[in-house]
Amino acid sequence: MKICILLFPVAVIVLVAGSCVAGESAGSRDAGAPRQLADYLRDAALQNAGLKAAFERWKAAVEKVPQARALPDPRFTYGYFIREVETRVGPQRHRVGLSQVFPWFGKIEARTDAAAAAAKAARKRYEAAKLRVFFEVKEAFYEYSYLARAVEIAKENLALIKHFEEVARAKYTAAAAGHPDLVRAQIEQAKLEDRLKSLEELRGPIVARLNAILNREISLELPWPEREEFRSASIDRQKFAELLKARNPDLAALGYELESARSRVELAGKSNYPDIGVGVDWIATDRSSMDVSDSGKDPVILMFTMNLPVWRKSYQAAEIEAKARLRMASQKKRETENSLIAYGERVLYDFEDSDRKARLYGDVLRPKAEELIEASETAYKAGSVDFLSLLDAQRMLLEYALLGERATADRAQRLAELEMLAGTELATETSHASSGGRGETENAGKNVGE
Repeated sequence: MKICILLFPVAVIVLVAGSCVAGESAGSRDAGAPRQLADYLRDAALQNAGLKAAFERWKAAVEKVPQARALPDPRFTYGYFIREVETRVGPQRHRVGLSQVFPWFGKIEARTDAAAAAAKAARKRYEAAKLRVFFEVKEAFYEYSYLARAVEIAKENLALIKHFEEVARAKYTAAAAGHPDLVRAQIEQAKLEDRLKSLEELRGPIVARLNAILNREISLELPWPEREEFRSASIDRQKFAELLKARNPDLAALGYELESARSRVELAGKSNYPDIGVGVDWIATDRSSMDVSDSGKDPVILMFTMNLPVWRKSYQAAEIEAKARLRMASQKKRETENSLIAYGERVLYDFEDSDRKARLYGDVLRPKAEELIEASETAYKAGSVDFLSLLDAQRMLLEYALLGERATADRAQRLAELEMLAGTELATETSHASSGGRGETENAGKNVGE
């Protein structure tokens, strides 16, 4: 006889409790609150404050490109002669000038290239920030999903203990069991109730974390998340390292910062060359009191100017500084690449380890524990085993069920972290989570507690 048939009273209790929870949450549920992972990711992309800040930082960097490309502002000058200058053609009263400075050849291009590369780096920083926010959402979402399943499992086991208490009470009434069996069942029930209370109170901090990521009021409620299908993945370490080098946005940002530093070295090298200025001056002249040719004719002066780069030590220091920053950017990129690859190896190990544990608990240990529960209850009713054996079987089922759900959540979180590092979704196949359990295949994808 299957355990789900044998424990029919337990199933009825769980269904009634689930209906109460569903009804309670429906009454206080925010109609616009997210339920699926896609909803959480959409809201985070639109509302997360840190992501908005990264986007504005990118916009600010983009606007520096036209500033770098522009020429210096033209210069307008005006001079008024406090004491008129008397000339042959007449007295001069005031003068007006207009000039424009042109940087030496290549300066504007180098400055523009540096700003453009910095803008590209800011874009990659924004993409990296978006990936980090999405990982935070996924990590908190899968933790919330685990908590929902842990609460459900704790309630199922609490109902199971109550059922065992009824079995022990029936045997005690028939004088086939002693009073200690009832006491043990009550002790185990009190311990489970305390554990369930701890799990239920953990909901508040997790919801607060999700609300913070989504830029919502911390106190707002969130419904239990819908159970997601796990996307299994087989990841080759060498290919993952190559993908990380090619797609990781933090590394790409450092690459663009390296380009910007090279352009700034070129710009610093051109500081030894002067900037050329071209201008026109016009002098207002009144008519002369003498009858001379060109009387009152305003002179127009074409002017050329240039700065004199004589402070060589200052320019050499600026070039040395730019080269040092270039070397710093190069070493920083290399160090970040090494650190990311090493960190990725650790995350990949954790992913494979949690994947193995999820399959072990879901496909092997939990079904065996359910078989042991069925066999132990039958044997206890027949008087061939004591009540402690029945309780041990229940504790084993609870432990394996929770460990299986923990491994399933860890596996999903580590996959999300690997995708954050790689900067893209990894090749996966969608499958039901293998944490097993009674009725889980039928309930996959449904809201917990409904």
